[in-house]
Amino acid sequence: MTSPLQLLFEALDQVKDEQVLRSQVLPQIGEYFAAKRSGIFFFDRLPLVDSNLQKTLQIGLSIEHNPVVRYLVERHAPVHEALVASPKVWTIICPRPDHWHVMAGPIVNSGKLAGVVGCTREQSMPAFDTQNLADLSAICLHLSVWAATVREAKLSGRESQHQPFKTSRLTPRELQIAELVALGRTNAEIGRELWITENSVKQALKRMFRKLEVSSRAEMVAQLSATKYNLPSVKSSPSNLMQNTHQ
Repeated sequence: MTSPLQLLFEALDQVKDEQVLRSQVLPQIGEYFAAKRSGIFFFDRLPLVDSNLQKTLQIGLSIEHNPVVRYLVERHAPVHEALVASPKVWTIICPRPDHWHVMAGPIVNSGKLAGVVGCTREQSMPAFDTQNLADLSAICLHLSVWAATVREAKLSGRESQHQPFKTSRLTPRELQIAELVALGRTNAEIGRELWITENSVKQALKRMFRKLEVSSRAEMVAQLSATKYNLPSVKSSPSNLMQNTHQ
């Protein structure tokens, strides 16, 4: 007999795009864990959401503000609030009554935290336990495989349809970094926004420079802005753009 967890695995294996993941599979995940609320966040989509919601998410997903997120970033393992904070401290961090109990798991791609799947329960509901964490760990494994294959292929396919050869050689992550460079972010700021280390940003920029055959951030932004891939309006100062990958 097929278990409910195995049915979830099968549903994840059939997901063809992010819309189906959110509309059909996410409710099944929430139901499986008897959650009041459930959600999936991919960090590369945060710049696309409404500005007010973006600010709320950036605070809620901040490693300085949220110990649950810090645990995910540091360990790439599922966690619930009782593992990282006392009930009193947690109510200060997250006072929402429908987030009294919180459990979150990592979606990992290329060794980095690419997203988070989370479930919440109200105070009157049972707390999440070790069995819930074990089951979420299994679900996150399937989600990570999906993100690294199906989702990545979709993103790469969309970009390759409207970009010239050199630009299409950049990965979706590298294009995110290029957007943030154009907005004047430093390597440290880019790392915080994309949930990667500052050194990872430096190494990515070096690869991008080689692919695009450029030698500076300014030259990279100028080349990408001139292509069909339109970077956002450049808001950086000349000094920021002239700095190299050692920033």
